[in-house]
Amino acid sequence: MASTTDVQFLNLNKTPDSGIKPAVELSNLLQKMMLRLKGDYMTPDGKGVDYKKLKESQLFRDYKEQAAHLQDVNLDFSSEQEKKAFFINIYNALTIHGLVEQDELPSSVLQIQQFWKKTGYKIGGYIFSLDDMEHGVLRGNRSHPASTLPHFENNDPRLKFIVKQLDPRIHFALVCGAKSCPAINVYTADNLDMALDAATRSFCAQEISISLEGDEIWLSKIFQWYQKDFGHMEVDVIRWTEKYLEPNIKDRAHILGTKLETLGNISVKYSDYDWKLNNIE
Repeated sequence: MASTTDVQFLNLNKTPDSGIKPAVELSNLLQKMMLRLKGDYMTPDGKGVDYKKLKESQLFRDYKEQAAHLQDVNLDFSSEQEKKAFFINIYNALTIHGLVEQDELPSSVLQIQQFWKKTGYKIGGYIFSLDDMEHGVLRGNRSHPASTLPHFENNDPRLKFIVKQLDPRIHFALVCGAKSCPAINVYTADNLDMALDAATRSFCAQEISISLEGDEIWLSKIFQWYQKDFGHMEVDVIRWTEKYLEPNIKDRAHILGTKLETLGNISVKYSDYDWKLNNIE
């Protein structure tokens, strides 16, 4: 369950109030800044970040100034797409912000105690940690993999912001700061469906491998940690991925999925997750 007492806000320093902005307006401004940050301080594929240079840049200082205005943003969304795009973008920006602000960069994000629980922004008067955004909002108030309870309690005022229908593709848009994480992209409500499809296809192409001879399929740990987001059983996970695989791999996945469903004699394995920081050395 979510607790707000330990969250460390990274956006409390603010210039004189310029008025309450709609979430989408401020999100669009932050998106443009993130695109510039990506162009200047990230690898072209979005998988690596030069945290040291980013921390020293005027662009990052400008970003922090704008992120402070999230405190007063109006969290009224005209659509679920707007809400999803907003929280995906803010989640990814907060992840990078949280890592940049470390006194000393760790070799792994796991070395930062309770990073996802404690790293947060104040948004529209509400407290949102990384965990709050992922499990509470974007996953529709589902439990953390290490818990069995809904993330937000029944009386939590942030329940009104949860995404009504879980979209498992968000798992391939959220960046956790590790080398095995998906690539960093910037999303808008208008391009969200196409962009999430592209992010999912790209991730599956890199992280799924199949051996028909050995009756084996290798998946990312994400599919194991969040299996219930994709289906009740492993065969449901395999079926879910088929839509996002290249034709030759899709056919193999379908064959193995059918074998698993009817004979139960294939091996579903999960690759080790590389938690090393996605830092450009």
